[in-house]
Amino acid sequence: MTTDALLDRLLTDMAPLAPVALWAHGSLAGGDYVEGRSDLDLIAVLDHPLPARTVWRIALLHARLRTEPLAGRLHCTYLTPPTAADTGRRHLTWAHQQLFRRPVTPVTRTELHTFGRVLHGAPPADVLPPVPDGELADFVVRDQRDFWRPAVDRATNWTRDVWVDLGLLTFARATVTLREGRLITKREALDVLPGLGAPGEVVEDVRRRRYDAPSPPAEEWTRRRARLTRDYLGPAIDALVAGS
Repeated sequence: MTTDALLDRLLTDMAPLAPVALWAHGSLAGGDYVEGRSDLDLIAVLDHPLPARTVWRIALLHARLRTEPLAGRLHCTYLTPPTAADTGRRHLTWAHQQLFRRPVTPVTRTELHTFGRVLHGAPPADVLPPVPDGELADFVVRDQRDFWRPAVDRATNWTRDVWVDLGLLTFARATVTLREGRLITKREALDVLPGLGAPGEVVEDVRRRRYDAPSPPAEEWTRRRARLTRDYLGPAIDALVAGS
């Protein structure tokens, strides 16, 4: 399997950094992984600080993987035990073929504690503190209110598959988290969306593109899909936030 080969190569190349652990979260850990379509969401834990020389070594490691199949979908954040508990801290991350820094969100932390897949070393419970009661819910409300709701008003984004897919799926997952206090997969989110009033033809479009092999959408459908998605998500997010 190409995914396993890439993970084996990553672990081999990471060995000189002596990682304490390497974990998978997201679809790969949650049982909803589709090779070639899902991202490979990983967390690596190193037992030493990340000075400029280590950052350079990490950048070189990932640059050498660029030509490997699926490498463009590999996202890996680097933690150290002393900094792992700081939920606001931005950690070194390789994603979208570049290095930058971003937090490890309460969603990611909850995934790791709930169904994280240990690829190497210590389990998440040995390194990450549990997510406090209420922190996950607070985060998903902020994410819907402060990121996704303003994004709905930027019409040009919504002709792109990724915005339609993530906008709808993230909303459904946030709704279930707030109502039931649990995380669901993207496949489960697709099953939930019709009951939340999402436009059925758009939900089926997302499902086909994620799990089947559809032909490229016509321009007319792309425009109609964008309008349907935005008309639904704006009021739906407003109601979710108001009721939280």
